[in-house]
Amino acid sequence: MTAAQTLADATPIPRRRVVSWALWDWGSAAFNAVVTSFVFSTYLASGAFVDPEIVAAAGETEALAASATVISTALTIAGVLIALLAPVLGQRSDGSGRRKLWLAVNTGLVVLAMLAMVFVAPAPGYLVFGAALLAVGNLFFEFASVNYNAMLVQVSTPKTIGKVSGFGWGLGYVGGIVLLLLLLVAFLQSFGVEGRGGLFGVATGADGGSWDVRLSIVVSAVWFAVFAVPVLLSVPELPAAPGRPRVGIVGSYRLLGSTIAKLWRTNRQVLLFLLASAVFRDGLAAVFTFGAIIAAQVFGFTPSMVIYFAVGANLVAGIGTFVGGWLDDKVGAKTIIVGALAGLVVAAFAVLAIGTATNLFWVFGLALALFVGPIQSASRSFLARVTPPGREGEIFGLYATTGRAVSFLAPGLFTLFVGLTGDTRFGIIGIALVLLAGLVLMLPVKTVQRAID
Repeated sequence: MTAAQTLADATPIPRRRVVSWALWDWGSAAFNAVVTSFVFSTYLASGAFVDPEIVAAAGETEALAASATVISTALTIAGVLIALLAPVLGQRSDGSGRRKLWLAVNTGLVVLAMLAMVFVAPAPGYLVFGAALLAVGNLFFEFASVNYNAMLVQVSTPKTIGKVSGFGWGLGYVGGIVLLLLLLVAFLQSFGVEGRGGLFGVATGADGGSWDVRLSIVVSAVWFAVFAVPVLLSVPELPAAPGRPRVGIVGSYRLLGSTIAKLWRTNRQVLLFLLASAVFRDGLAAVFTFGAIIAAQVFGFTPSMVIYFAVGANLVAGIGTFVGGWLDDKVGAKTIIVGALAGLVVAAFAVLAIGTATNLFWVFGLALALFVGPIQSASRSFLARVTPPGREGEIFGLYATTGRAVSFLAPGLFTLFVGLTGDTRFGIIGIALVLLAGLVLMLPVKTVQRAID
């Protein structure tokens, strides 16, 4: 593969480079599964961070809802910053010969934020600090993802892009399973010894400093750092474009405006897809971000039960993603996206309808996980197919921006319904409405797109 590899070139890609690229997805499970979804976010939403004064004044349910609101607010702020900065940062990496450099820098900043989470002690005074680290991690993870996703066209061909994208996403879910099981055995499972977790017997619970959770995040940070290295070593950097003009921040926003205007004139279908994906991807993020919180606060899942559920969710999601990636190259990305979104909406309302039936939550919660991965993978391959060579960073940056431009929707609606009812369970209504809106917006998008000029 030459450094100028694009989707217009059908030259087979060496398997080693594909695997090296996908290992970043494998490593990213340390952030997606452990930090955002099942361990750290659940830890922050636990009773250890509840203000006793709120409990005394309004009750435990309202106090838990208040802590969930702090977390969702921090994520909303991160979303605004991503919306403002992602396309410009992606654009500035295009043609600069520094795409891998910025992937490395932003991944490193995510790892540093994860390492700092070890200092989040189980006390109400640390809630804002923990939520801020969660937001910072999300911010730089999205910046890293812009450059990582832009590299998809460097490790695939027109006939394999769906499969390669699905392979990466699926490997991420498998990595989540392996890491979660490792953490469960090492730190999180009690094995019958009260106050001690895992084979290392670390102190658990707020009284013991919750070192089981805090050390799990440290191991996860190291995990991400190690598996982010292969893509930096094995996938060639694109050379700097000759004669590429150097522009400042203001000039970068002007170029971005020019790109959007050109899309509006020549290919509005791409903008329609970006709008639809912005909405439904916000719903997808909420499924995992708030799913663990709902499991813990509504269905009474213990930290160990949350991990077991996480393993099952990642297994189901991985299977769905591998199958979806294989089907993507055969039936088209839109078919995968629409079908999976419909399944998500049905499963979300089913979770609401079952009340507090834990056994049924396992069924419909895993059904939610089944559909998430195929949508994420198919969305990435859909956009990569219509992106011109040398513009991947800018377009995937725009993809990140549109995704974050409405990132207040799911957290905001989740917060609204929780606030109106005083019950975390009803937050699922907000998530379901966002997914349904994304499905409706996706229906008019044409299957065959004309490449962006």
